[in-house]
Order: sequence, then structure tokens, then C-alpha cells
Amino acid sequence: MSEPQGRGFWRSEAATGLYLISPTALFAILLLAAPLATTLLYSVFTDGYLEIIPRFQLCNYIGECASLKLDAATGEYVQDQTYLGAWSDPVVMTLMWRSLYVSIFVTAATVIFAYPVAYFVSFNVEPSKKSLWLFLITIPFWTSYVIRVFMWNVMISRTGVINSTLMSLGIIDEPLRMAFTIQAMVVTLAHAYAPFAILPIYVALEKIDRSLLEAGQDLGETRFTTFLRVTLPLSMSGVIAAVLIVFIPTIGDYITPNLIGGGKIPMIANMIEVQMLQADNRALGSAVAVSAMLVVGAVSLLFLFLNRRYLKGNK
Repeated sequence: MSEPQGRGFWRSEAATGLYLISPTALFAILLLAAPLATTLLYSVFTDGYLEIIPRFQLCNYIGECASLKLDAATGEYVQDQTYLGAWSDPVVMTLMWRSLYVSIFVTAATVIFAYPVAYFVSFNVEPSKKSLWLFLITIPFWTSYVIRVFMWNVMISRTGVINSTLMSLGIIDEPLRMAFTIQAMVVTLAHAYAPFAILPIYVALEKIDRSLLEAGQDLGETRFTTFLRVTLPLSMSGVIAAVLIVFIPTIGDYITPNLIGGGKIPMIANMIEVQMLQADNRALGSAVAVSAMLVVGAVSLLFLFLNRRYLKGNK
């Protein structure tokens, strides 16, 4: 006797899989999709005094917008003040470009220094000691990210450890200006995200068949050319993961510009915080946040495209 129509699916393996992933899917929807949808809606709504007015407009992105305020006498909304959209405001665009190139520099510095560490652990450390090295690499995770950034501020300040040491040794006569600079922010972020770059590169290097490297050297290739033609292309999956893991969060970093930059070198996340909390313009703040997400997505897709062309050229 055949089962009722539709009942077979609910007893199938596909249905079992849906049952298993449904809690995770619901959790992701609540914590990720819902806030993202709210931000998208806010970015095309009208800003009001201490509220968001559900009136569609695109001037939050480009052009000039007006904030509305409820008139107690008439009960209607009237214009309160005007502001430029995210793409029309030169201050927002300046901070967007600053965040972009700071994040690119941080990503490049982090991956360039992380790759040799991962390569050394994978190829030069004895298998019995690799777990110890990985344990040491993850030690920075034992402390809060805020504490690590604050310690860099203590080290590079005018009266910090570095300046005090150099002056006591007679190497310098006056403190070096290291704090409140973009270079200090790059170094701090590169140090903070180094473990995130080392681990995926290490995993990719561990998956490489060592016989391929021996075959390359048996065919007359030097160790350097073998690295360029075999090791590096085969480890690009780890490099891609490291680049994305570092690039995406650093472009929206909020703590480092405040502590290391002293609030004098704000980035796009600081602008979002100002609009959302201090200026009470959630419509513009949401438009700036969506714009930052679009920039991150575009740069990430461009990197993936260039990487695919690089891999095709090495086949």
C-alpha cells in the first residue's frame, strides 16, 4: 500500500537533514538576516526626530535629504534639517577610502608575515611539536581584543615602553611620534589578526602532498621555483581564506581608531557610530553601513576573480 502523497518526503533523508539544520538556520536568520534586513530598510527610510519614518527615499545614498520632525500643533511632519547622502558627503567618502586602504595595507602586511610562519610550522617543525607551535600561536586569543589594542597604545605612546627604552639607551633624544598615526593602526591591526591568517594558511600547506615537491626538485627545479610553481598555487585556498578573514573585519574596525588613533583618525565604522548614536540619524548611518558592505563585497569579488586568473595562468 502506497504512502499518502507528501508523506514520503517528511520521512526521507532530505527531511532529516532539514530537521538537523533548522535550529542553526533559524539562529542565523535571527542574528544575521534580521539585522541586515533592518539596516537595508532603514537606509531607504526617512530620518525623523528620535524615530525612523517609513517613507521611501534614495537620497540617503546620493543627493540631499531632509530630516523630518512631528509638529505638535498640526500633527504633521515638517522639515527639521538637511544633510547629504552617503555617496554625496565628502567626509563619508574620505573615511570610506581611508578605511579601504588601511584595510588593504593591514591585509597585505598580515598575510605576508603570516605565510612564512605557517610555512615554517608546516615544513620545518617536527610533527610531534606542531601542536605546541599552534598552541603558542593562539595565545593572543586568551585576552580580549580591546586589551591587546590598549597594550599597543601603552607601548607606542610618548611615555610608552618603546620610547622609554630607546631614550634610556641613548638612541634617541626625544620621544618618537608613533601613536595617533595610520602606521600605528596598521601595525596594531596586523598583530591582532595575525593568528587568523596563520591558521588557514597552515591548514592549506599541511594538505599539500610532499611527493609533489620532491618531484619538482627531481625535474631540476630549485626550491624557490618549486615554491612558486607548486607550493604557492596549492596553498592559495588558505591565502584566500586569510585575506578575506582579515580584510572584511578590519575595514569596519571601530576600537583601533579610537584607542590607537586617539579619535583623530576615524574610519567608516566611527562615522556609523556617530550617525547612529550621537547625531540620531539612523537612516544615514544605515546607508553608510550598507555602502561599506557593498565596498567589501566588491573588493572581495575582485580579489577572487584575480586569484582565479592567477591559478589558471599557473596550470
